[in-house]
Amino acid sequence: MSTELPPVAPEVLAEAVEHLTPRLRKKLDAATESCAAGAVLAADGTVTVRFGEDALVTLSPGPAGTITTAEQATCSCLLAPRCLHRAAALGAAPLADSPPEPTTAGEPAESADPTGSPEPVGTVAPVETTAPVETTEPAPALTAAQLRAAGALWHVAAEALAAGVTAGGAVVQAELLRAAHTARLAGLPRAEAAALRVVRGLRAARERRAGQRLGDLTGAFRELLHTAGMLASGAADPALTGTARRAYAPGGSLQVHGLCREPVLSATGYGGVVTHLLAPGGTPYSVSDVRPGGLARARGAGSASVALGGAALDHAGLARGGLRIVGATVSPEGRLGAGRGVRATPLPGIAWTEQPAASLFARPAAEAVAELLAAPDAPESALLGCDVTVVGAAGEHLLVRETRPDAPLLRLLPAHPHPELAHTENLRRIASYPGLLLRVLGRPDLDRTATLRPLAVGPVPGAEYTLRLPEEWLGRADLGYDRLQGAHFPQGAAAAPVPLPAAEGPDPLADSPLWRVRRLLETGVAGGRRAVAEAARGTASLAAASYGPLRRAGLTGAADLAAALAAEADRRPRDVFGRLADPSPDGYAWAWLAAATHLAAAERCLIAASWAATPNVGAVSGR
Repeated sequence: MSTELPPVAPEVLAEAVEHLTPRLRKKLDAATESCAAGAVLAADGTVTVRFGEDALVTLSPGPAGTITTAEQATCSCLLAPRCLHRAAALGAAPLADSPPEPTTAGEPAESADPTGSPEPVGTVAPVETTAPVETTEPAPALTAAQLRAAGALWHVAAEALAAGVTAGGAVVQAELLRAAHTARLAGLPRAEAAALRVVRGLRAARERRAGQRLGDLTGAFRELLHTAGMLASGAADPALTGTARRAYAPGGSLQVHGLCREPVLSATGYGGVVTHLLAPGGTPYSVSDVRPGGLARARGAGSASVALGGAALDHAGLARGGLRIVGATVSPEGRLGAGRGVRATPLPGIAWTEQPAASLFARPAAEAVAELLAAPDAPESALLGCDVTVVGAAGEHLLVRETRPDAPLLRLLPAHPHPELAHTENLRRIASYPGLLLRVLGRPDLDRTATLRPLAVGPVPGAEYTLRLPEEWLGRADLGYDRLQGAHFPQGAAAAPVPLPAAEGPDPLADSPLWRVRRLLETGVAGGRRAVAEAARGTASLAAASYGPLRRAGLTGAADLAAALAAEADRRPRDVFGRLADPSPDGYAWAWLAAATHLAAAERCLIAASWAATPNVGAVSGR
């Protein structure tokens, strides 16, 4: 098993690439691909990477385990530190998250999560919510430094988009990292975070990592171009500038109740558990414990002790119990830390039928999803609850129908597909009981139509044909840890069996011709500007075949924006001597962003419609 390279601060990598000569930059991608396999961990914690017989790169991470200064990466060759070996070793290492602002004495800093999830390891992390604003004050104008940083970030982002994955190697990524660091120094944390997501997406796509989706990288480019473009135009919106991660401040006393727990397993070898909690006022929180260990730790962490304020409780008990926390430490985003002064006392658990948990199941799922889709910065970890009737399995989905009039079919997918986790097996067993009434708590998949990824299930109050769970489970089963057995299900068949539909039902997103725009945008992300021009180049009949279905469905705006993108991609300007010149990436980036923004809005409308009553679904998709 090869040694993992320590994470590297983005600015350190950007500086190393910037110091390379043009000749060495051309060799950087090839050198980066092969050096990670030769990493060796020394007894003092340093990591060495050998390049031939004469060059040895030594990475000496700091106390946090990351490379944060140029002096922590050295090479024994004569060209160091401006050598190819050092830049390649840094480029092969994962990117470190930006450090939080300095902490106050006695309070923990917000730690970086190596899994890339929004929740830091070892802290209690609430889902970010938007507090009501009583008075609206005009946002201060952007400074000259912020305008310059946003303009520079827009330019390098446009160039990266024009290059695409195929040409978005280490040099292009380093330019993005340099601009991201400048944005952070200028006080634009949202722009910096968007740039880092694009760089990580480019790396994953070029390395063809498992689980990498081109659609995710397309969304990351859309977010980066939108943020940088708006800021460069002078838009002074606090939502665009963002908020930097800061230290924890005193937060007083809190009372939280357990909802469920779920295993966490990352592709980088980290594993653990997240236990979701709810305060009496309805504010959601979570306790996460994610560390190196992979699958074994993800499975075992569900019963590991909770490291918070000395509470003698494990995650299994917390998921069905509660805590009273005194001296809580809170970040500006609402994250709770385990500082030295924090004290926690276990509380008895509450059933899902009691408040505050009962409020999660009190309204139709369509309303909750519409609210999430309407929020521009809706948290991906938001949970919703609903009562459903099991219809049966259909492919990889478990089909259910919410127990309300005219409810559409919902698709349940495993929260994590790993076969060694209990999610898939539990859903497969549930599917064998058509007509079963379930209370489901899960995370809506806002990229798919009417899809919910359940974390826990329980019996429907007052129903006969429902789950029979042990009393100590407190009326719910965590699908990632608790394995449902035959004794947990009712005997016989449902009084009114639910017929399995011939098809999974209408899918407005899949049935809509918007897939043509999505394919064009993803073609640009994968192959760059040239790929879009080649894909759209052809006769008038070919253009009519591409955009005609969009116009016939009433999606004329999407058709016009796609045509404008194709035309801009194929535009070839000439210099004063009539020779073909390289076009500026700005016009192409604006055309791509316009089409991507329109597509995202249209898809969100279709996804919201798929959760609504059945008669409305077909109308929204234009059929």
